[in-house]
Amino acid sequence: MTTRQVGRDLDTSKAHSARMYDYFLGGKDHFEIDKEAALVAADAHPGIYMTARENRAFMHRATRVLAQEHGIRQWLDIGTGIPTEPNLHQVAQSVAANARVVYADNDPLVLKYAERLMRSTTQGRTAYVEADIRDPDALISAVEASEVLDFDQPIALSLNALMHFITDPHDPYAIVRRLLDPLPAGSALAMNHCTPDFDPVTWDKVAEVYTKSGSPVQFRSHSDVRRFFDGLDLIDPGIVCCHRWRPSGPAEGPEPTDAQISLLAGVGIKR
Repeated sequence: MTTRQVGRDLDTSKAHSARMYDYFLGGKDHFEIDKEAALVAADAHPGIYMTARENRAFMHRATRVLAQEHGIRQWLDIGTGIPTEPNLHQVAQSVAANARVVYADNDPLVLKYAERLMRSTTQGRTAYVEADIRDPDALISAVEASEVLDFDQPIALSLNALMHFITDPHDPYAIVRRLLDPLPAGSALAMNHCTPDFDPVTWDKVAEVYTKSGSPVQFRSHSDVRRFFDGLDLIDPGIVCCHRWRPSGPAEGPEPTDAQISLLAGVGIKR
């Protein structure tokens, strides 16, 4: 079963971070202005393509771990991005066919391809809502209105490669607390976040590229990323560079360095 909400017109006058990410993943759902900005970012940090792939791989692993080891059957994925298969619901439903997923994003291009996000199993449900994480109250209301998730049962909040686009004036920690507040005990936060810890000069350049393209960013240190998990029980191995979080097997070819990835990842369980 599927649910959908309508969105607004595309704005192609400036680059969008979700469409730049699509370019880094080798997708085709972006515009020339997105490609141009992405190429400038890649010039500052050639490893950004690898960072994008590792971000996606972490989402797959974290989803499987939460489904297999913690019995999670519901997900709220914010900052969904342009669909790239396998999507989160496909990973979750490969473990539990009755898994339910609500995707949320504020890019109308994601809405255009939202049908891909909603090809659910008959036992499960998926939905897409257009909402902005900077207004968490409205976002939660839209999710509740979709009637896909049961807020009396554990829900995994998935925030991958998103919170570095929420700068301090928007109080990112308060936003995450507000999103976690209505979730019952046993729920989870799975997130990753770009960090300048391993290569500050390069990531300062990347931040400048994104900010100039119209997507301000704030990359954060390990201790700052750890604050998002305050009050949660981190599962092993804690907050580590993305490719080191529960790797599924030996890397093909040379293992990337932390500086190449520069993406911290963790999963915490709500008490």
